[in-house]
Amino acid sequence: MHITPLIWGITIAITIAFFVYEFFAHVRKPHEPTIVESARWSAFYIGLALLFGVGIGMVSGWNYGGEYFAGYLTEKALSIDNLFVFLIVMTGFAVPKIYQQKVLMIGIIIALILRGLFIAVGAALIENFSWVFYLFGALLLFLAYRQAFSHSDSNPADGKFMQFVRRHLPVSDTYDRDRLTVKKDGKRFVTPMLLVIITIGFVDLIFAVDSIPAIYGLTEQAYIVFTANAFALMGLRQLYFLIGGLLERLVYLAQGLAVILAFIGVKLVFHAMHVNELPFINGGDPILWAPEIPIWFSLLFIALTIAVATVASLIRTRGRRDAVAPVPSSRTQDGAPR
Repeated sequence: MHITPLIWGITIAITIAFFVYEFFAHVRKPHEPTIVESARWSAFYIGLALLFGVGIGMVSGWNYGGEYFAGYLTEKALSIDNLFVFLIVMTGFAVPKIYQQKVLMIGIIIALILRGLFIAVGAALIENFSWVFYLFGALLLFLAYRQAFSHSDSNPADGKFMQFVRRHLPVSDTYDRDRLTVKKDGKRFVTPMLLVIITIGFVDLIFAVDSIPAIYGLTEQAYIVFTANAFALMGLRQLYFLIGGLLERLVYLAQGLAVILAFIGVKLVFHAMHVNELPFINGGDPILWAPEIPIWFSLLFIALTIAVATVASLIRTRGRRDAVAPVPSSRTQDGAPR
């Protein structure tokens, strides 16, 4: 897959244009989005992502198209998992609903920037060090275990990271609309709004640790990694308001994501064995018996896992919304992996 600097430039420019439009059209004026507004824009961004995948398949071949769709599904599922933590952050800091859009928008932009940096680093590592696949695979297997079996009930407003921030910044007790700082008695204070944004940014950094290695387990094309991440993040703000109540019912999402991460981790280890160059493993020669899992199987496995986790969650919580555990997520409420 040959992507010229011009195509990269156009893609990044269009991505920035979408976020600029989002800010001025929907976020600049504080308000709580309606269900209809959220549903319409969520459908638009999902449809756009699917059309882009079809375009990749038609222009570059359906093997790359399959890699894109597998990556997009994985990143979208991980992004929905991220919404759990965003919801907890908003609740823990008691962010007024009319200002939650702004917090989410800033958080999503920070996430895209951080993931862009991780994508560039990951691409450089993969190009120069084949052994990095062993590292990515081991990391994903570890994260899958933590996702499936760890639990946490910490409050994001009182987490260790926020305690550190509060010790070094003078913080006001109340919100002042959507301002980040406020002046009282001649002294400048930061508002809880800034603390929320700092927390979201820290959480985004943690999120990138599993999302980027996961998608590099499905494709080595940095362009596919970037566009799948960008489309997964587009519309995430609307999705937050659309399925906020449904999030608490997806009690098996964490386990489903653990299965996906473990599968991709195993896939990465097999690939690392297949291209092995480490001298202390098989004398530095490739391990040819290691299977290469085809992309069509990865796409099918990921889609089925997400579907099973979703259906099982809805069946389990049918008629018992009040009894649903509030945070079936892979991270603690202050953003750290469990």
